[in-house]
Amino acid sequence: MKQDLSAPVITIDGPSGAGKGSITQLVAKKLGYHLLDSGALYRLTALAATKSGIALDNEEKVGELALSLDVKFVPGEYGEPVNVLLNGEDVTAQIRTETCGNNASKVAPLPKVRAALLQRQRDFQVFPGLVADGRDMGTVVFPGALVKVYMTASAEERAERRYKQLKAKGEDVKIATLLSEIQERDARDSGRAEAPLKPAEDALVLDTTGLGIEEVLVQVLTLVEKTNGTVI
Repeated sequence: MKQDLSAPVITIDGPSGAGKGSITQLVAKKLGYHLLDSGALYRLTALAATKSGIALDNEEKVGELALSLDVKFVPGEYGEPVNVLLNGEDVTAQIRTETCGNNASKVAPLPKVRAALLQRQRDFQVFPGLVADGRDMGTVVFPGALVKVYMTASAEERAERRYKQLKAKGEDVKIATLLSEIQERDARDSGRAEAPLKPAEDALVLDTTGLGIEEVLVQVLTLVEKTNGTVI
């Protein structure tokens, strides 16, 4: 994709469990915009490198691969995760494995990979528009975005949501453990030196604690309508 600077961008940032993935898909579907799940890109880079036989510590080669990733994100059905295509192949399940997650953590610190993926994310800015889901979309990747939303929720509610998701999959989890993990991750993300997790100065901060997904969707779409004058 070739970036078009005039294509509108809506950024939806926030911590894990705030509901931003679901809202991103619904907004993209409603507007007919492209979708970017930025959190999947490091996993996709690791998976693509593995499939190509490239060593994960080969910064030069992995960086080149990251810059040219043939990736497409397709909104799933209501309540389902976004479908992820790599070179036309559905790799949605493959990138969510523990192995892929571990491999992603190996390529993520490489400076050339990080620089390549920053550009790769910006390449998604094409007509008719883009809805970008992540942690620094509005602060770092698309600082000039038309609409910026920062979704959050209490750590307790996010832990409960995650607990229900994992229990539905048959996993044996404890809500106290999940809450502790979320609190620790929040502290790391907000305290890191590079691109800390925080709302952009011009973002709408939306606390989804106690709100249903339809209520959140209405608020986001109302903001879009007010910002660009489009009747939605």
